[in-house]
Amino acid sequence: MTDRAYVIDTMISAKAIAARIEELCHEIKREFGDTDKLVVVGLLRGSFVFIADLVRELDLPIEVDFLEASSYGDAMESSREVRILKDLRGAIEGRDVLVVEDIVDTGHTLSHVVRLLLSRAPKRLKSIALLDKPSRREVDFAADWIGFAIPDEFVVGYGIDFAQRNRNLPYIGKVRFTD
Repeated sequence: MTDRAYVIDTMISAKAIAARIEELCHEIKREFGDTDKLVVVGLLRGSFVFIADLVRELDLPIEVDFLEASSYGDAMESSREVRILKDLRGAIEGRDVLVVEDIVDTGHTLSHVVRLLLSRAPKRLKSIALLDKPSRREVDFAADWIGFAIPDEFVVGYGIDFAQRNRNLPYIGKVRFTD
């Protein structure tokens, strides 16, 4: 897969991402303003840049934890089989939880993770995704907050990869194959 030649066209600039994160944080603070501690759960690996910027902008008491789920591997298409590769380190029972995802495509991964975490009896659980591809949805699930709705394009950057490449781009770019 990675031996195919491609270029990356900017879809969402770093400046637009930063502005949207600021807006989202105001909404999250309204929802969780009364929390004694918000457990921010990042879904690895794609959300790590988003979660870092999000928690720096949130003026709330925060604990960060990570869960790694996969339905892609190195492929461009979801396998629809969600595997938990790394579970949370801490308990979330009775706690306020915000699940942070990089992109909602078919909806299988985030839907699975939210069901799993709800089974652990959090006080409140909300979800946020930087990107949403509603045209690709296969399950009836929507994140509580969305950064940007995008068309059905293969994207990279800002933590999102193509076969473990391009996570370090400061923007969201559309992959365009040249061969």
